[in-house]
Parts: sequence; C-alpha cells; structure tokens
Amino acid sequence: MDIEQIKTDMNAAAATAATAYLAYHYGGRDQGACGFAWVTIYPEHDGRTAKGKAERKAFAQLGAEPHWIKGQYMIWNPAKVGAQNVDCKERGAWAAVKVLREAGINASAGSRLD
Repeated sequence: MDIEQIKTDMNAAAATAATAYLAYHYGGRDQGACGFAWVTIYPEHDGRTAKGKAERKAFAQLGAEPHWIKGQYMIWNPAKVGAQNVDCKERGAWAAVKVLREAGINASAGSRLD
C-alpha cells in the first residue's frame, strides 16, 4: 500500500467533490448552512502491536490525528476547502472515504452544523 499515493488520491477526490458541489449548487460561492466535516478511520490492529504501530504511522502520513475516542483517527476537512458550507465539506469527506475504503482502510464520514 503506497500511503503517499492514497493521500494524493484522497485529497484530490475530496477537493474535486467539494468544489463541484459548490459550483453546481451555488455558482462557486460559499453559501448555505455552515458546519464541519471529517473522516474517521478505524484501525484493524491494537496500537501496541507491531502491525498497530505501522498502521498508526500510516494514518499519520495520511494526515490523520488521534480521535478523542481511543483507537480512532480523524482527518478534518479532507477537501481543504476554505468554504463554510457543510454540504460541500461533507461531499469532500465522503469522497475521501471512498478512496480510503478502496485502499482497504476502514473509514466513515461525519459532519455537524456550526
């Protein structure tokens, strides 16, 4: 598994999905409900094992940080859009999840209004 390629693909898919949403629904302007979106990654292995430590290192390379729920990791706003629109950020998060799942990484997307 090439983590750098997964990261590149994930970020590109997220950015494309988010900007396409804004372009289609709002003409590229930042309008609509304000909020946050993120990706949650669920490790397969215990973090104390060699496989778990390798997983943790790979998640860090993806830009994931430890979640407040022990054992999970998060990537906030994977699309890196400067907009506040929660829907475009959520589209980006789901696009990122799709890439991660195709790479065999268990992940889900979440969002909330601000």
